[in-house]
Amino acid sequence: MMDGAAPLLPETSPESRQQRDPERGKRRTPVLPAVVASAVVLLGLAALFLVYGFHDGGDGRAAVLAPGTVEVAASSSRGVVEGVSEKSTTPALRLGGGAVRDYAWTNSMLSWQRTAFHFQPPNNWMNDPNGPLYYKGWYHLFYQWNPDSAVWGNITWGHAVSRDLIHWLHLPLAMVPDHWYDINGVWTGSATQLPDGRIVMLYTGATEESVQVQNLAEPADPNDPLLREWSKAEANPVLVPPPGIGLTDFRDPTTAWRNPADSAWRITIGSKDRDHAGLALVYKTEDFLHYDLLPTLLHVVKGTGMWECVDLYPVSTSPAVEDGLETSTPPGPGVKHVLKASLDDDRNDYYAIGTYDGETDTWTPDNADIDVGIGLRYDYGKFYASKTFYDPVGRRRVLWGWIGETDSERADILKGWASLQSIPRTVMLDTKTGSNLLQWPVVEVENLRMRGKSFDGLDVSPGSVVPLDVGKATQLDIEAVFEVDTSAADGVVTEAGAAAYSCGTGGGAVGRGLMGPFGLLVLADDQLSERTAVFFYLVKGVDGNLTTFFCQDELRSSKANDLVKRVYGSLVPVLDGENLSIRILVDHSIVEGFAQGGRTCITSRVYPTKAIYESAKIFLFNNATNVRVTAKSLKIWELNSAYIRPYVD
Repeated sequence: MMDGAAPLLPETSPESRQQRDPERGKRRTPVLPAVVASAVVLLGLAALFLVYGFHDGGDGRAAVLAPGTVEVAASSSRGVVEGVSEKSTTPALRLGGGAVRDYAWTNSMLSWQRTAFHFQPPNNWMNDPNGPLYYKGWYHLFYQWNPDSAVWGNITWGHAVSRDLIHWLHLPLAMVPDHWYDINGVWTGSATQLPDGRIVMLYTGATEESVQVQNLAEPADPNDPLLREWSKAEANPVLVPPPGIGLTDFRDPTTAWRNPADSAWRITIGSKDRDHAGLALVYKTEDFLHYDLLPTLLHVVKGTGMWECVDLYPVSTSPAVEDGLETSTPPGPGVKHVLKASLDDDRNDYYAIGTYDGETDTWTPDNADIDVGIGLRYDYGKFYASKTFYDPVGRRRVLWGWIGETDSERADILKGWASLQSIPRTVMLDTKTGSNLLQWPVVEVENLRMRGKSFDGLDVSPGSVVPLDVGKATQLDIEAVFEVDTSAADGVVTEAGAAAYSCGTGGGAVGRGLMGPFGLLVLADDQLSERTAVFFYLVKGVDGNLTTFFCQDELRSSKANDLVKRVYGSLVPVLDGENLSIRILVDHSIVEGFAQGGRTCITSRVYPTKAIYESAKIFLFNNATNVRVTAKSLKIWELNSAYIRPYVD
């Protein structure tokens, strides 16, 4: 199909495109109640200092849920009262009189949405991954959980263990908000395993006055490989906000690392300053009870706002070393350090490659133009509050990330759960580019592969859609390699609009260009009235070079109208001689895409109403106007479900 012909995919969408921001304030950033005067705040903080000291330093049922106009009770979520809106109603979704038009979800639709091989608690709300570690034969994952409801609030630590990062056993709660220093929530924390095998867990607690303080916990029985009981230190809180730091801007301590300069431990905690610069404080400790605040910041970036869930870890620069590095690996030749922050302002996880100076306890980016918060992201979709840990068995660094919902809070309450964790990913430096990370699903995912089909040399001409008969298409692992005939760009000085193209503004899978979009349609029905597109888009710039974008289009993923649907994506580096490659994991309501070996990653939450169960299909497509694409290699496996059950003695 040549330029000017009818587009392959219709540009009109059966649903309205809501432009709300569900992410803003969704995690938890409580503020002091308006009735508390500033004098009371100061008195509360003073009490902290006086008492604890301050250290300078699928059922298939079709029962229809009530459709139409529904009044949403403002008190359904404790988070709104505490300053956290989570999925609070926005003007874009409001009708007259404060009512919300909700989609008529059926039990069958909602049951289908629950994932089969991603980690989720049995029910209710979940957010950040906490304190991941490997101990005495078990992988441990702690996580923020509300045991009472499918909305944020009453945050405790859920706990699960696994032998392989895929199959999980739920354990009893690890920690609950039961002391004055964490009565408003046992928030995010990190584990550190000391050389003698001892485990220390530092976490943020929210006090009765919503002041954020840092606390210490240790296993009650170090001989228990399941770490079922935890003891909070009598000295808690071990850290309170230092002068110049807001009482609600001091959270998420990292895994500690040992500084070779003095053998003491270091941790960093995220915050922001009065000018809205995001920053990471550094503390020094010998015993994890007493701390000295170091005079220099680990790093600061203007205009990036509150840094949550900061992470600092080493990566090898040697192409011959594919192993991950232990967190205390000292800086030096062959080692770079990754600094990552979760930005509360836009709810994305940003990272940069740079150098950690052990003498000054500071970190400097290799390229200031792509510094933390203004450059690269772990994931360009729905992915936040991530945390890594070093796996001594696999000798790898493993990344977890919180995948939130993009449906309505009402829908979450109806289905009884909200949020999940990403598939754990291995993380390493891309030594070919030297400027970005590679993220890839842990190899254990491949043990879930069952029936598979291979397609080689499939021609996907401009304007075509190619159905792929793979059987069940709701739990898939897809690997595709594309060859692109870029001769269509010969003689073109620059494509109109190429310089301004982005995934979010380029029209998604229906926005036609000379060399894109093309890729795969997953979770699609036969008529393509619902589909999620995972695609590449190539443009020729003013310099004559081709630029490659990797995108995921959710705009037509569902006929439901109470969803947030977007086109996510970004640039992906493609080196000379490389074909374009995608790996896609499909697990019911989540689609995770990895381009070029994991240089660019995108996670989508989608909620189809028709493309579910046996009606879900997969297609190749090419909606470019003039470029021929060949699926050189296409492998699709159906994936088994993971075993995720309660632990039984």
